[in-house]
Amino acid sequence: MGGALEKNLEEITDGFNAKQDRYQVIPVNKGNYQDTMTAAISAFRAHQQPTIVQVYEVGTATMMAAKGAIYPVEDLIRKYGGSLDKSAFLPAVISYYETPEGKLLSMPFNSSTPVLWYNQDMFERAGIQRPPKTWAEMDDAAVRLREAGFPCGYTTAWQSWVLIENYSAWNDLAMGTEENGFAGFDTRFTFNNPQLIHRLQTIKDSGNFFYGGRNDDAMTLFLNQKCAMFLESSASYSTIVSGARFRFANAMMPYDQEVVKAPRNSIIGGATLWVLQGKNDARYEAAAAFLEYLSQPEVQAKWHKETGYVPITTAAYRLAKDEGYYKQNPYGETAIRQLGLHRPTVNSRGIRFGNMAQIRNVIDTEMEYLWSGKKTAQAAMDAAVEKGNALLRAFEKANTPQKARK
Repeated sequence: MGGALEKNLEEITDGFNAKQDRYQVIPVNKGNYQDTMTAAISAFRAHQQPTIVQVYEVGTATMMAAKGAIYPVEDLIRKYGGSLDKSAFLPAVISYYETPEGKLLSMPFNSSTPVLWYNQDMFERAGIQRPPKTWAEMDDAAVRLREAGFPCGYTTAWQSWVLIENYSAWNDLAMGTEENGFAGFDTRFTFNNPQLIHRLQTIKDSGNFFYGGRNDDAMTLFLNQKCAMFLESSASYSTIVSGARFRFANAMMPYDQEVVKAPRNSIIGGATLWVLQGKNDARYEAAAAFLEYLSQPEVQAKWHKETGYVPITTAAYRLAKDEGYYKQNPYGETAIRQLGLHRPTVNSRGIRFGNMAQIRNVIDTEMEYLWSGKKTAQAAMDAAVEKGNALLRAFEKANTPQKARK
């Protein structure tokens, strides 16, 4: 984490270090998420691993497959700390990082979900009274915006996370077999289904959508008031509040009225804290104490309000609510309500696919073929599924004992 988030993180570690004199947490920056995970695994092999490492959500399967490398935080806290009340965590957050049997593997920390950010000034000029709730309303609003003279109706950041992964969960569609990878490495993708294909092709054909690039590159289209609607992480709050020269708000993502009568729940992005094997009891006592401190309502509520990440516990959520935070900042509650709209199903619990970072690159490439008109949605998603499945099989082969493959 860099910039303002780095400062927020250091305030947490400084707070823990000042609160007691038995342990000291020293945060070290190892680059982006992929670099950090790679460095941690390499350090483990060289017997120089850190006690705790922050890993993004798509690295969960990789961390689980690193045999003998991880110390499940549920086991850690029960042995070295106090009690662990898993019911205190937001269900959509904790379920992402549990085994099929319900054991918590890593401690949720910076969790976010995509929401619909919109420009209130542009809405007012176009005569739009409220944010859209469905994809049909999304396109209706986009048409009115374009008729009002604005060049773009809507755009998105992190297109695989938003338009594939979260679209599927929000509309209760499977992205793959084996419970989206939770039930086994022999999963395969199924997101080239008729519902997703129809939605992507409709987005392309509508003329309302502008592609702004991979990752969060489309942020400039929103901040420069080219696009009035922007599907992006709730954790983009600090960037938007510092860069927007207009009134803004957010709402839940649109759901597909042709697929479901009402949305289910979205899934998270962000990262968790993993504890690595190979340390002594004193280190693990320190790790347990820090993770327990991290989940305290006051710590989580402050982190949530300053960053836009969701609080990981219901107690932290209630604290922010009791303090009147959401009355002053209603957009701060949208992601929480969206994640907790309904209890997660097998389809909306999350995803656990190996090699997911590489698979997202494959999906990005195929979606770019769609937006540029080089492929139809069907051709693009068929290719993404085929190439993605090849990467899943490579991950399965690398992480399945030879006897089990015979």
